[in-house]
Amino acid sequence: MAAVRRRLTPYLLLFPGAFWLIVFFVVPMYYMARLSLDSGSLQQGFQFTWQWSNYHDALSLYKDPFIRAFEYAGAATVIALLIGYPLAYAIAFRGGRWKNAMLVAVIAPFFTTYLIRTIAWETMLSDQSPVTKVLDSIGLAPGGHVLATAGAVIAGITYNFLPFMVLPIYASLERIDPALIEAGKDLYASSRAAFVRITLPLSLPGLIAGTLLTFIPAAGDYVNAFFLGGTNNKMIGNVIQGLYLVNQDYPAAAALSFVLMAVIMIIVFVYIRFAGSESLMGEEAVAR
Repeated sequence: MAAVRRRLTPYLLLFPGAFWLIVFFVVPMYYMARLSLDSGSLQQGFQFTWQWSNYHDALSLYKDPFIRAFEYAGAATVIALLIGYPLAYAIAFRGGRWKNAMLVAVIAPFFTTYLIRTIAWETMLSDQSPVTKVLDSIGLAPGGHVLATAGAVIAGITYNFLPFMVLPIYASLERIDPALIEAGKDLYASSRAAFVRITLPLSLPGLIAGTLLTFIPAAGDYVNAFFLGGTNNKMIGNVIQGLYLVNQDYPAAAALSFVLMAVIMIIVFVYIRFAGSESLMGEEAVAR
């Protein structure tokens, strides 16, 4: 009896998470997959007809917003990395007794809702704001106008997802034993060499996790493009939202959603393969 209980214990522990995943992810995905192959309209009703042309039509009609979403997400991820890594490094190694306060400052934007933060950026980047006037004076706001530009959308995405970049990198840096860096310097390594050969490889798991946590939601975002962008800055998330809520073309919206998920999965798979699974897991980092 005890042996049976030991065998069943792992499955019992997995059951709540598996049940939640099946009910709230697998089942909705199944119905969305069926919907993506429907034909018809909301007025006439939708019928399941294996309408594979929905996928071709979705890509051909909305190619530009699709590409734009990945361009904006990629740019925001790179900028967040350039800002987030030095910030996480400073908190981990130079924060001292202010470390906790600095971490609170990083996550402080999460104390307000995503929508309010984005609307605040819309106000901050309006034509009459002091920020826009300063940007205009240094040539970053041609004509004194920032809103309805790609830069405004990318800035909003970067701001909203920056904590997702900082926190995983900080967690990796915090686990690094300072004695390893000191040992490298004792072996006549310069500060730069110690960083490149020790600190950076050991922080790769956090860096990879941060880029994924930033890029994936950024690619499907539509709030920043709606409030900070114009008609020429629509991302694929805006198109899907419009197809669902305005045009009520549910099959096209479902097909476009599946294409978006598929492309993101391919990018993530290639990225992890390129970065190396051992780097993601933190194994053999120093050896490399």
